[in-house]
Amino acid sequence: MGNGQRSKSSEHFLVTGAYGCIGAWTVKQLVDEKVQVWAYDLPGNPHRLRLIMDDAALEQVHFVTGDITDQALFERTVVEQGITTIIHLAALQVPFVRADPVGGARVNVVGTAVVLEAAKRHLDQIDGLVYASSIGVYGPAALYPEAPLAHTAPLAPTNLYGVYKQANEGMAQVYWAEDGVRSIGLRPYVVYGPGRDQGMTSTPTKAMLAAAVQRGYHISYGGAAVFQYAPDVAAIFIAAARAGCDGATVYNIGGSAVTMDDIIAAIQEAAPDVASQITSEATPLPHPPTINSDPLDEVLGPVRYTDLHSGVHDTIEHFRMAARDGRIDVARILA
Repeated sequence: MGNGQRSKSSEHFLVTGAYGCIGAWTVKQLVDEKVQVWAYDLPGNPHRLRLIMDDAALEQVHFVTGDITDQALFERTVVEQGITTIIHLAALQVPFVRADPVGGARVNVVGTAVVLEAAKRHLDQIDGLVYASSIGVYGPAALYPEAPLAHTAPLAPTNLYGVYKQANEGMAQVYWAEDGVRSIGLRPYVVYGPGRDQGMTSTPTKAMLAAAVQRGYHISYGGAAVFQYAPDVAAIFIAAARAGCDGATVYNIGGSAVTMDDIIAAIQEAAPDVASQITSEATPLPHPPTINSDPLDEVLGPVRYTDLHSGVHDTIEHFRMAARDGRIDVARILA
C-alpha cells in the first residue's frame, strides 16, 4: 500500500532530526496540514521550530527525545505511535563530521541503518520512507564535463560526510533488494531560508540575517550553485514520502541555479541599507554548478520552486520580525 492511498487523518509521520532546518520546516508543514507528526531528536532547545511556528502550532507536535543510534527506542517509537511514514533527516553536517569522524559515522551511517532496520521489521506498517542524502556524494565539477548534473552521474565524494551519505544510498538499495524496503533518497544542494544557521553552505543565509538586522557579512564561498528554499525542500520530502514508489531510488533536487553575485544582489534588493556590506569569497563550492532534477518531477509531478528573489525577500522579512520579537539569537548565529 502506498502512502498516496492513505488519508491524511490516518497518517502518522515521524521526522528524525526535527530540530534542524529542513526538519523544522517539515514538521511545520505537516502541522499546517493537520497531520499527526512526531519530532524525534536529541535533547535541546527547538529554536528553529520556534522561529517558524507559534505556540499553538508547537502544541500539536508530539516530541520524542532520543538518539537516532538508539535502535530499541527508535523501533519502540515506531511501533507504539503507529508510525506510517518516516522522514529521516538526522545527521551531523560536514564540519561536525570532520571534527569527529567516528561520531559522524555513528549518527550518519549507523543512524540510517537503525531507520532502515525498523522499516524492514515493520513493512506492513510503514508506507513511506524518505531520507536525506546530499550533493556531497558527487565529486569535483571537473569530473562531470557535461552539465547539468544527472542523478545517475558517478559518485565520487571528497570528504567523509559525502562518503557516509553514499553508504546510506548503498544501504537503502540493499534493503530494497533483500527485504523489499521501499525508500527515496533526496540530495539537497545549498538550502537557504529561516532556520539554516549551521553547516558548510549556511553562510548565504547568515548574510540574509545580517542584512535583516542592518549588519555587514562576508559569505565564505562564491561561484555558482543550486540554491533551494527550505520550505520548498521540506515540501519535496513530504511529497516523496507519500509517493508510494517501489525501489530504492535517489534524486537530485532542483532550485535556482545562480551565482553568488545573484544572491548578493537579491539581498541588496531586499535590504538596500546594507547593500555595500554584503560580500563573498571568490572560491566556488567544489560541485557542478547546475543539476538535472527532471527525474524527480517524473516521480512527484511538477515540483514548485520559489524564485530566488521571493525566497531571499521572505527570508529577510522573517528574520526582521523574529529579531524584533526576540525569537532568534542573532549574536550566536553571526558569531
